[in-house]
Order: sequence, then C-alpha cells, then structure tokens
Amino acid sequence: MHHGPDMPEAHYDEVAVTGGAGFVGRHLVTALSLLSQKVTVVDHAPLPPELAALPGVSYVRADLRDYGETLLALQHADAVFHLAGNASGTESVAHPRHDFHVNALGTCNVGNACLELGVRRLVYLSSAIVYGTPRHSPIREDHPTGPFLPYGASKLSGELTLRSLHAAAGLSVVIGRSFVVYGPGEDPRRAGGEVSQFLRWHLNERPIPVVGDIDRKRRDFIHVEDLCRALMILADRGADGEIYNLGTGTAISMRELADAVGTATGRPALVDADSSSLADSFTLLADVTRLRALGFVPRVSLAEGLSGLADLLGPFPETPSAKAVFRREAPARRKLTLTAAVGAGEGAATC
Repeated sequence: MHHGPDMPEAHYDEVAVTGGAGFVGRHLVTALSLLSQKVTVVDHAPLPPELAALPGVSYVRADLRDYGETLLALQHADAVFHLAGNASGTESVAHPRHDFHVNALGTCNVGNACLELGVRRLVYLSSAIVYGTPRHSPIREDHPTGPFLPYGASKLSGELTLRSLHAAAGLSVVIGRSFVVYGPGEDPRRAGGEVSQFLRWHLNERPIPVVGDIDRKRRDFIHVEDLCRALMILADRGADGEIYNLGTGTAISMRELADAVGTATGRPALVDADSSSLADSFTLLADVTRLRALGFVPRVSLAEGLSGLADLLGPFPETPSAKAVFRREAPARRKLTLTAAVGAGEGAATC
C-alpha cells in the first residue's frame, strides 16, 4: 500500500467491510488492518486465510438479503464499507432477479441497518455502469444515468435507496462510482476487466481477443490499491449524501492497453480484434475533479500496475473465461394456466 499526504486518517473504533472476502474487499481489509483498524469482514464466502492472519480482523458470515442477519453482522460497527453484491454485468444478464436481490435489496438492508444501529458513516461502492452509454466525456457525477444492464440498474437502485435514507432520515452515506478496477487477486472466471484479461492471454503466448473498436473503446483503469485509498478518503472527507467518481481521469484505448502489456512483459502483444459488435466501443472516462478536491491523487500508474501484476501471475496463468454479454436470447413464451380452486372448504385468496 502506498503512503503519502493524501492517506486517510483512521478514527473509527470498528469498521465493517461487507464483501470483505471479495477482490476489492480483501485489499480494503488489508489496508485498514495496516492502519491499525479493528475490522469485521461480513461475507457469505469463507474468510481467506491471509485475512484471518491479519491483526484486528474478525469475520461474520451473513446473507445481506436477510435483514435480521444484516443487523447482527453490523451491530458493532461505527463505519461500514458496503462492497458486497454481484459485480458481473454478464451474470446480471443471465440472472437478473438474483442480481437485484443481492445488489438492490442487500443495499437497502445495509442502509436501513446502519440507520437503525446509528452507524456514523456508510460508504457504498457503486459503479460507473450506472451512467449507461456516455453522452459526453469525461463524465461528471451529474451526467444522466441510463443503465443498459440489470447490474447497472441494481447498483443505481442501491444509490437511490441510500440517498433517500440520507434525505429522509439523516443516514450518513457517501457513494463512490468505480470505473474499471484491476489488480492482484481477480478471479479469471468472473473478472471482466480488460487489464488482467489482456495480460493473462498475453502471458499464455496467445493473441488478445478484443471485442469492439480497439481505438474508440477507451477506459479509465484504476488500480485496486488506489481504489481502496479513495474509499477510505470518502469515509473521512466525503460530503454526506454525495457521489464521487472513482477513477484516474485518464482514458486508455484497447490498442494502447495492448501496447502497454507488451512493454510490461518485454515482448509485443498480438491483438485479435472482433469489430462485429460495437455496443461498448465508447469512452468511459471519469471526471475526478470532486475526488481530487478531497486530496486524492492516483499513485499506481498503469505501467507500474501491469508490471507488478505480470510478476505475480508468472508464465502461463489461468486463461480468462469471463465474457461480456449485453443481451441474452429471448426465452420461448410459455402459456400460463391459472386455475381457481373452488369447492368445499376452498375460497378465493385475498391480499
């Protein structure tokens, strides 16, 4: 973890991190532990051994779709970082109801629990996917929202719920909309971010498959260490009820990313471009003026991040299997027959 003048201060007695066993969560829990925070990991997945070994870290297993479990899990926290939920747009296309339950309902439960328990600060990790297709670039926080994936809709629903709880009941909440995160520990079976995918294909000495226009498709990539530092700064200095873009303010095209992968590994990267779908061939770039006003400056350059990740992955790592899916085939229409049971001892249901 990089340290500097923009590092947050640690002043909460106990911090809870929902989704603390996940990709971003593991890095955040580690960073908080290094700041001598007492941290409770709240997750349905088991606590990773490397987190269990950290000083001040404890674990509560909870399903945040259950309000009672949520209350019990957060009962000792005076600050909560809410990271739990589905993070895959593709998964949301395949299972939209599940996505809504874990993201929207789970966030509603966390917000209400924080309000009921008197939590001093809630930081919610949302996503730039809520903007939908950008109308202009860079994107400010007041850019219109228009999600084109169920994942974006469920994350936006969480935002609206928490901001309404702030307005109506005084919930102390700050929202961070993350752009494209990368770094050590991503699951190649689920992670759809281009940085680790490109690197994994290249380290396997295979061409990098790219869907879309490799020059028009540009993204704002933020290293997970920088993202965690930004989240902690939001907990310290973010304005109540406000939204902050979490990015670097720099857009990188897919061609430039492939070139950077080649530079990091010492051999040119080959690209296998498929321009048959241009659905996401746009620039997703954060305007980070508001975040920088809090003192945040990204510290991990893309070159540094790629080099470190390449060293960790080593030669021939597991190849990515996550695919970007924006639309599924419409299921065949089923005829539903509603039969009213009428007879002795049976009556019409009322609600």
